[in-house]
Amino acid sequence: MEKKVFSPLHVYKEFKPHLVMVLAQVGYTFLYFISESSFNHGMSPYVYVTYRHVLAGAVMFPFAYFLERSLRPKLTLVLFMEIFVLSLLGITMALNLYFASLKYTSPTFLASMFNTIASITFIIAVALRIEVIDLRNPRSIAKILGTLISLAGVLTMTLYKGPVMRNLWHPLIHIIQRKSSSINESGLKGSLLTISCCATFSIWYIMQASTLKRYPAQLSLTTWMCFMGAIQSAVFTLIVEHNNTSAWIIGLNIDLWSIIYGGIVGGGLLIYIQLWCTEKKGPVFVTVFNPLCTIFVAILAYFVLGEKLYLGSIIGAFIVIMGLYLLLWGKEGDKEVDFKTKVKLQYKNGEGGLEEC
Repeated sequence: MEKKVFSPLHVYKEFKPHLVMVLAQVGYTFLYFISESSFNHGMSPYVYVTYRHVLAGAVMFPFAYFLERSLRPKLTLVLFMEIFVLSLLGITMALNLYFASLKYTSPTFLASMFNTIASITFIIAVALRIEVIDLRNPRSIAKILGTLISLAGVLTMTLYKGPVMRNLWHPLIHIIQRKSSSINESGLKGSLLTISCCATFSIWYIMQASTLKRYPAQLSLTTWMCFMGAIQSAVFTLIVEHNNTSAWIIGLNIDLWSIIYGGIVGGGLLIYIQLWCTEKKGPVFVTVFNPLCTIFVAILAYFVLGEKLYLGSIIGAFIVIMGLYLLLWGKEGDKEVDFKTKVKLQYKNGEGGLEEC
């Protein structure tokens, strides 16, 4: 029997999807602050979504064209419509619902609710049999418990504040906040928009896994989604901002930098990373890392921007990490299931030498 040799390279290959998803959440953390500064400066969120994905598509196009020339399958009408719907869900609807809900809720409430995407995705994946659940298997039970524990951590961060943690030093960076407006976090309209946003993102993640089976070229799929999403968002923005043509004008300021960062990192690189991890590990694996962004934002806001940090956020973050670890441990059991399935198929096809067709 061949003995496994553990090396840094082996560990890197084994945990590469985990590493890139953590780095993706770091990228989303900086995206949050840069885009928020741009919106505080007066930029229209809907124009931002459009310009961001125009740039993302333009940046990703040469990589997709040359690197996936032999891998890219023929684009049929049915596949084109599938990518169109994928773009509509993940870019046009989800992102614009996200920014629309900010008008009726607070960023804290929205960020906390955003973390429920992992639980919603897990439920949909189980219903569609994308996720394997066997209550006799400890790893399957771990996936269920991990999802519930993560959700409990999210609710703790949302519902329980606790005492304020004392700032250790003065803020290193000052970000001008928008003037406070009347926000009703419990408003029906804001809640419906937020729930719709989370559900749309969940469906988008699930649909990615299905589309990748028929179109396994992640760079090309990212490019198509960005260009289609940009066109769809442009039409939506023209309707919403029809009385404000000046919203399309971008100066040499934070608005331009937010579009550049959002296009290259947020719209291009991070979507590609999600597609790659979705193909390797599935949609639930990708979404369970979302709470890390909220944790990173809270930490950065506390240590760099001098914002308030509550004890409830620390406790909730600890619970989320516990649930995340438990769920990932449960997900490792999927490898054993995949291996057994491959062995059975080999025997069935006569490759194992036991059963000839």
